[in-house]
Amino acid sequence: MFTIDTGVLPPPTSDGFSGLCFMGGPMSVNDDLPWIAPALNLIREADGKGIPVLGHCLGGQLMSKAFGGVVTTNPVKEIGWGRVEFTGGLAHAWVGDTLAFEAFHWHGDTFSLPPGALRILRSAHCENQAFVRGVHLGMQCHIEMTETMIRLWGRHWDEEGVEASASVQTPQQMYAGMDEKILRMRHVADRLYSRWIRGLKTD
Repeated sequence: MFTIDTGVLPPPTSDGFSGLCFMGGPMSVNDDLPWIAPALNLIREADGKGIPVLGHCLGGQLMSKAFGGVVTTNPVKEIGWGRVEFTGGLAHAWVGDTLAFEAFHWHGDTFSLPPGALRILRSAHCENQAFVRGVHLGMQCHIEMTETMIRLWGRHWDEEGVEASASVQTPQQMYAGMDEKILRMRHVADRLYSRWIRGLKTD
């Protein structure tokens, strides 16, 4: 694991990795930060070798930009639980008959679909919630969340400077019925991750 917030830059090559996973963060892909260009280059380098890349929120935005997409401000911030829907026939190959579920969100930006990518998830407040591009899976939503993570992030709700709305929940709203929502989301996450893992390089 490479923690760029401690000053560690991404590796220059994907050699020695079966797959790459990029997590979220409070910054923007469009910020002038020393690790962003190396991360974009690493994603493109992995793609050239057929090494699958997985991205969550900021990670999905990095993937979109690396593959030729753009990252812009979403019409609204999306914070808390929100329904996402699977779209198109390709989604069936990744999650079976699942049509929709409650995912966790915490973002103000959004990515476009890069060339060669197909959307598999959308929400009422963000059209591009997940895309598949060959062996790669880029997501705007957070399907990896745990109760501990949600409560920790909830402590920073005031820093977002927004009021509760159709797309933004208060921490109290996020915590209501959280256990059941996490359980259902984990079921979908297991399917998505299991499908992505099938593309890992093993030789």
